[in-house]
Amino acid sequence: MKKKANILDQAAIRRALTRIAHEILERNKGVEGLVLVGIKTRGVPLANRLQARIKEIEGVDISTGELDITMYRDDLTHVDDEKQPKLKDTKLNEQITGKKVVLVDDVLYTGRTVRAAMDALIDYGRPSQIQLAVLVDRGHRELPIRADYIGKNIPTSREEIINVDLEEIDGQDSVSIYEKINE
Repeated sequence: MKKKANILDQAAIRRALTRIAHEILERNKGVEGLVLVGIKTRGVPLANRLQARIKEIEGVDISTGELDITMYRDDLTHVDDEKQPKLKDTKLNEQITGKKVVLVDDVLYTGRTVRAAMDALIDYGRPSQIQLAVLVDRGHRELPIRADYIGKNIPTSREEIINVDLEEIDGQDSVSIYEKINE
């Protein structure tokens, strides 16, 4: 793969998340009944950052959670013993039934991850509403899913890859676009 461009740096990611936090508060008329749930892996630190921004704005700590979608993915029809999926814990700090849940992820692409996340979430309760916040929407949907809150729309070709690095996982904040090199 060849790096094509840096799309977002640390400051741009911070500004995008601050804007998303304001949009979440505006749309939901505050924090009443609101829960942020990050889709593992990179959605979790993004949800935690949104929680921190909302606390700065409203002065209220809202609940967050971590959602593992591994067993809900539709591309795991046959798995070799050596390539077993690694299960991560789902941690919901609050009952989600009747709550407004904002799923948080890094990149929205085909929509399949979000579909799996909604299936997983429903196994834990029946939210009154599910909303979606993503740092990057790159297009190419295969399912009728759209984000309610988007940090940056980045039109891509299917040959391009969006790479999100976050300080909590990768040691730095950046969003870059790469292109596949056919050899």
